Amino acid sequence: QVQLAESGGGLVQTGGSLRLSCAASGSIFSINNMGWYRQAPGKQRELVAAITSGGNTRYADSAKGRFTISGDNARKMVYLQMNSLKPEDTAVYYCWGWVPHSGSAYWGQGTQVTVSS
Repeated sequence: QVQLAESGGGLVQTGGSLRLSCAASGSIFSINNMGWYRQAPGKQRELVAAITSGGNTRYADSAKGRFTISGDNARKMVYLQMNSLKPEDTAVYYCWGWVPHSGSAYWGQGTQVTVSS
């Protein structure tokens, strides 16, 4: 089993920055990819950014150029640096981890990010 715990959300003004952190615990050796999803009220959960154990990254178009994902593969931690935040970035941000041999996805409980205009 894998547990994920996010931290770092909060309230910020338009143009501000936040850094989200996610720590994995449990059977962390089994985790391959990690990343961040978000879900705004009334919308589907969407991928923001992901990183593989080898350090390859991918971003949603909305995140490119503003957000940076990074990770510590040994400790199975993942970070999301968010700059130039916009009101449309307001959402609950979820940490995600994927265990390939079982095909299982794990989720954190989420952290609220609110960007005021």
